[in-house]
Amino acid sequence: MGSNIKLNSKRDSNIELFRIITMLVIVAHHFVVNSGLFDILGASGLNAKSMFAYVFGAWGKTGINCFVLITGYFMCKSNITIRKFVKLLAEILFYNIVIGSIFLLFRYPGYSLFLLLKSLFVVKNVTDGFTSAFLVFYLFIPFLNLLIKNINQKVHITLLVLCIFIYVILGSIPKIDVGMNYLSWFIVLYFVSSFIRMYDFSIFSNKQFWLISSIIMIVLSVLSIVVCLLFTYYFRYVFPYYFLSDSNKIFAFTLSVCLFMLFKNMNIKYNKVINFIASSTFGVLLIHANSNTMRQFLWKDICNVVGSYNSNFFFVYSILCVVAIFIICIIIDKIRIYCFEKPFFKFWDNYVAEKLNAIKKKIIK
Repeated sequence: MGSNIKLNSKRDSNIELFRIITMLVIVAHHFVVNSGLFDILGASGLNAKSMFAYVFGAWGKTGINCFVLITGYFMCKSNITIRKFVKLLAEILFYNIVIGSIFLLFRYPGYSLFLLLKSLFVVKNVTDGFTSAFLVFYLFIPFLNLLIKNINQKVHITLLVLCIFIYVILGSIPKIDVGMNYLSWFIVLYFVSSFIRMYDFSIFSNKQFWLISSIIMIVLSVLSIVVCLLFTYYFRYVFPYYFLSDSNKIFAFTLSVCLFMLFKNMNIKYNKVINFIASSTFGVLLIHANSNTMRQFLWKDICNVVGSYNSNFFFVYSILCVVAIFIICIIIDKIRIYCFEKPFFKFWDNYVAEKLNAIKKKIIK
């Protein structure tokens, strides 16, 4: 999710607004699938409330795609430095340690010192663990940049066609397993976003085309949920989010690209508030989706999502709950930035960076 890229204070806010919306839909996805709500929707039958819940939580994997597309779009023209990587790693470790320590201090049921120590190993699962995969993916970026800068447009297109055919087309066909994992998929998305950044096709700047395409893909995605539910009701079970359930599924991928292109072409000049909020969106993910313990605490103990389902105010509650969690996480991350990150990197820039440069010069000599 690329929020650890140091944002230009005067960067246009169209992509930054997209970053905020992306994180909101990821939180909404977790509201449905991490709370136990998804497990009871089937038993509640097809009605307005259950359909709202299904659609409300459908966009998590699409959001992940959008986040990585944003990262690739900016980083293909940038350089990975030790400072940037340390900033990313420090943010992940900070929340793992602080949140884990709070659970341990208050003796939260099921949490232990072992789980806290385990959280220090930030690379545990690159198959479907976003944070682990993103951290490793970050290390690949300099090499990916070398690759895309040393191939021509024709080769880049061929690479995209091959990747999309294998991962998206074949990966969306039932019974075909393409060995999908987050790390390799993030690299595919990097090839997509870097192509968008590096080459100037007229269709890339056609605002109307991407608006219409985005609307069509949203409608098709919702229809796919309805069709899967109806098929389950009349024939046999089909996962409602089948065409959206993995980041490489055809609707999750296509919709994310359409939405990215739509926001890329919006004319939203620098907005201090938007950029200020957007710079902490990665922190929102690291806080609210920190661990299984956090998911239990947040969605079941605090929000009581399943209990709220029978309420007449469920529609409003769902939206308010997601927005409230987003805002609280933003506030927490701003406290982290001003109390810990800024002082740490002030020390880094004044002392550590100088020593690293000296070591680098010796190695070069």
